[in-house]
Amino acid sequence: MESYFNENTIEDLLDEMTYVYKSDNRPWIIGYSGGKDSTVVVTLAFKMLQNLPEAERHKPLYIVSSDTMVENPLIKQHLYETLNAMEEASKTEHLNVHVYPVKPSPSKSFWAYIIGRGYPTPKINGKFRWCTDRLKINPTSMKMQEIIDMSDEEVVMLLGVRKTESIARKKRIEKREIMGKLLNRHEVIERAYVYNPIVELTTDDVWSVLLSYNNGITPWGVDNTNLFNLYGKADSECPFATEIKKGEQTESCGKSRFGCWVCTVVKEDKSLNGFIKSGHHELVPLAEFRRWLIDIRDIPEYRAEKRRDGIVGRGPFTWEARQMILRRLLETQRELFEEFGATEPLITLDELKAIDQIWDDELDLSRRTLVDLYYDVIGERLPWDDYKRPLFDQETQKLLEESCKEAKLPYDLLTSLVLTTTKNKNYSNPKILRDKLNKILNQQWLHKEEIDKIDAMDTTKEIIDYDSKENNS
Repeated sequence: MESYFNENTIEDLLDEMTYVYKSDNRPWIIGYSGGKDSTVVVTLAFKMLQNLPEAERHKPLYIVSSDTMVENPLIKQHLYETLNAMEEASKTEHLNVHVYPVKPSPSKSFWAYIIGRGYPTPKINGKFRWCTDRLKINPTSMKMQEIIDMSDEEVVMLLGVRKTESIARKKRIEKREIMGKLLNRHEVIERAYVYNPIVELTTDDVWSVLLSYNNGITPWGVDNTNLFNLYGKADSECPFATEIKKGEQTESCGKSRFGCWVCTVVKEDKSLNGFIKSGHHELVPLAEFRRWLIDIRDIPEYRAEKRRDGIVGRGPFTWEARQMILRRLLETQRELFEEFGATEPLITLDELKAIDQIWDDELDLSRRTLVDLYYDVIGERLPWDDYKRPLFDQETQKLLEESCKEAKLPYDLLTSLVLTTTKNKNYSNPKILRDKLNKILNQQWLHKEEIDKIDAMDTTKEIIDYDSKENNS
């Protein structure tokens, strides 16, 4: 491919990066997404380090890459292959580059929030878009803060932002610029500076670097044609401008954003659909699950009538709905394994264990719902299946449900009181348990005075006393 972005311009960029790198002892951090812009930044940084004598690679470069655990499988594969190649190249060439993939903890993953706690899925054009912060920004920020604390120095963060990406982003970048300086203080992170090495590049410049410089081979040995093809398949069409008309810039590949395969904040996932149209039929079950998850979000029977904090209003997915979502997810996973030969699960064992614990703490008197559901769908026992013992046998649970109906007491209230008592009864300070029980009572529609009127507290006390005797005997 003929390039209009010439070698001299690239060398100018490398000279500037070398100057910034050698000017102080502050470590560098690059947030790497696997997309075109962050790939160019890492490419230039790698090449700059390769050009330096080993003795002058005096400070580390940290590459932090976020895996939300619900990434598009094709993008995830490309991401980890690239990260592994970077790490291997750094070791071989002594580049002082350190690669850190980060992901949310199992108890804070997408499925832990949806299936475990019942969070409604993030909504199209809605305000409750909790996913980006929890799944991507927080794990990345925690790792970056860990690097800052570990280095005992200020750091320089290299960002792959460009003025041509959007008018809004261009204005934000220009507002932060300090005339005559290459580094700006980070607006949020203390002890961090920002360096934007590719801020003046156009989209076509970016692709020209990736596909023309060094014949399209990255400094860590990966062919960028793979990345270009991913963008092309995601977009369904991907025109690349080999020249620019005077006063115009021809649209280039890369307007789509690679995101989570289960993303519910867009009406149509053009990236996922683009891959399917290009022949990746193994993604069809994912697209179908995503559409189904969007469809059930606002069905009243699947949503609680109060929120997790007790406020009356459309709340989380009901426990029955969460079981339904888990069953459908596991069925989709089984289909991918059996029909398409997939090897990566849609939900990990660690996530299932975290969800099981959430259910044990908040919902499940049987303590068997998740492990039995998993066996029913997958046909295998989870590693901790044998350790799951119910708090009450089925006959006792049925009696409790009937007693709640007779007393007009919400069964979920009784469940919460019993599970909270079981979890906290061994504290030497009884105030801890009392405060937690009071919190649960205050989060219900029924106030304590009304519960007293229907004598429900006596019923609860008998159950708590019974539970204590059983566990102490």
